[in-house]
Amino acid sequence: MKRVEGVTRSVRELLEKRKYVIDFYQRDYKWKPKEVEELVTDLTERFLDDYRPEHPRSQVEKYGHYFLGSIILSSKDSGTFIVDGQQRLTSLTLLLVHLHNLQQDRDEQVPVENLIYSERYGSKSFNIRVQTGLEDSTQDERYAVMNALFQEQEFDTAGQAESVQNMYARYHDIQELFPQELAGDALPYFIDWLTENVHLVEITASNDEDAYSIFETMNDRGLRLTPTDMLKGYLLANITDPKQRAAANTRWRSRIEELNRSGQDDNKEADADAIKIWLRSRYARDIRERKAGARPLDFDKIGTEFHRWVRDNDETLGLRHSDDFRRFIERDFDFYTRQYLHLQQASRELVPGLEHVLYNARHRFTQQFLLLLAPLEPDDSPQTITLKQRLVARYVDILLTRRIWNFRAIDYSTLQYNVFQTVKAIRGLAPEALAQKLYDLLQEQEAEGVTFANDRLRVHTQNRYAIHRTLARITDYVGMESGEPSRYLEYVRDGRNSFEVEHIWANHFEQHTDEFQHEADFAEHRNRIGGLVLLPKSFNASYGDKPYEEKVDHYFKHNLLVASLHVKSYENNPGFLKFVQRSGLPFQALSAFKKKDIEDRTALYQAVARRIWNPDDLLAEVKA
Repeated sequence: MKRVEGVTRSVRELLEKRKYVIDFYQRDYKWKPKEVEELVTDLTERFLDDYRPEHPRSQVEKYGHYFLGSIILSSKDSGTFIVDGQQRLTSLTLLLVHLHNLQQDRDEQVPVENLIYSERYGSKSFNIRVQTGLEDSTQDERYAVMNALFQEQEFDTAGQAESVQNMYARYHDIQELFPQELAGDALPYFIDWLTENVHLVEITASNDEDAYSIFETMNDRGLRLTPTDMLKGYLLANITDPKQRAAANTRWRSRIEELNRSGQDDNKEADADAIKIWLRSRYARDIRERKAGARPLDFDKIGTEFHRWVRDNDETLGLRHSDDFRRFIERDFDFYTRQYLHLQQASRELVPGLEHVLYNARHRFTQQFLLLLAPLEPDDSPQTITLKQRLVARYVDILLTRRIWNFRAIDYSTLQYNVFQTVKAIRGLAPEALAQKLYDLLQEQEAEGVTFANDRLRVHTQNRYAIHRTLARITDYVGMESGEPSRYLEYVRDGRNSFEVEHIWANHFEQHTDEFQHEADFAEHRNRIGGLVLLPKSFNASYGDKPYEEKVDHYFKHNLLVASLHVKSYENNPGFLKFVQRSGLPFQALSAFKKKDIEDRTALYQAVARRIWNPDDLLAEVKA
């Protein structure tokens, strides 16, 4: 092996005006929401440990540093090739694109363009590209999607390579995950910290053979015990009866295998994720404060070293004698991981009685399992378990949608403390007490003005995904109340036959000067939720730019929410007409669509939302 060099570099040193190549035979960019969430959460929480609003920006230099691992490069005549680390470098680049876009309307900006792309002779090339053998960098499969993201433009991923689809999806995950508290005055501080105080070790070999040898050595030498393995060893070692220990071991192994088989997206830590959620939901007593110098507490320790936390808290967990350890595996571990598996299924498909679990999962709300496990007791009947889970899932659904309706974030960082406090408040509650507690929490939210009273909800770059999911629920509700089967999964599916948010007004200010003097006022009204519907992507491509009068006849062929704009929907349509009469909702056909119609349509959507996301339904569940 020739000379190998290892150098610690900041993100800026690693990416600024440097080019990296990914060999065409390497695997695609495969990070999923979980990995991106962990990256964004780790970085932002580490930054917030030191950040104070009163600090001058120069203070960032003294903030703590963060190590993001190593990357392995192969230096060849044709460029610097990434052998290991493309997932992290690509994700970092997507984060930098988001930070660049967040700054566009700010007076104080931190330049990050040189970390994303370089320009020569008027031609832009991004700093990470896939080798194609072609000179023209625009032939790189990633170029078009990166350019669209950088320009904040829509991009059709249908038929694109897996890497391209994942990059587009993960960018929008980053948009939603990035804490709102860092998007204001703290933003330049965070960008300074990310680019200067976050480090990686760059290991460079002079050829592919040596680079891959290093990669294999770093990844294949020995098989470390995982936290799951160490927890298992501790629990089994304290069961003194050999037959009981063997039975507990069999139960443990069987369930761990089941958890790992159920893990999505090649998740190699599915078993650990389940155990962390179980322990946090049932036993965590406190959580670290978001301030400098704060110590990690139960919630945080379980997230990083749950095997050690169990050992250190054996008395609290009631683990004193051999039978306690046996019970902890055969009753508690078995029960909560079985419920976790069932909830995983409900988060992927419509499970009768647990539909709201899927709705919350489609909002990418990863913390709902903490809440869903908290009130459960191993002795609960199957009917009680389902009722408790349905109550909590419905509460989460209302919580998230109300926040979306009021432009409030639903990301992990923003809601983590709120979720933890709710977990503690609902642990072990019986259904009646649980329903009342969740209802009271929503009433507190309502007292703070987080309701459906906001008549200016509109779609924008940051909330497009959430608005899509909200419209899917409203659209599906109107259909189901009119006697049609649910089409929710159809409305939220990805791919060529997906549905898109369609503006009823085409983006032509000149067609609306009779009602608007300024283009900004037109755009604000056009983007309001009352001016939006959900339609197949193919329809949007064919008719989206046409005036309303030319589209309305075609609207009649689609879902009832958009079809309700057409007069024929009120003829020979008994299911829909009965729903309108029963509900008293102000549906009406419109031959033209003016400013007041958007306002009236917004009021209609608000009225539908109040019916779908009604806290009274929680109390009705336990009175039935």
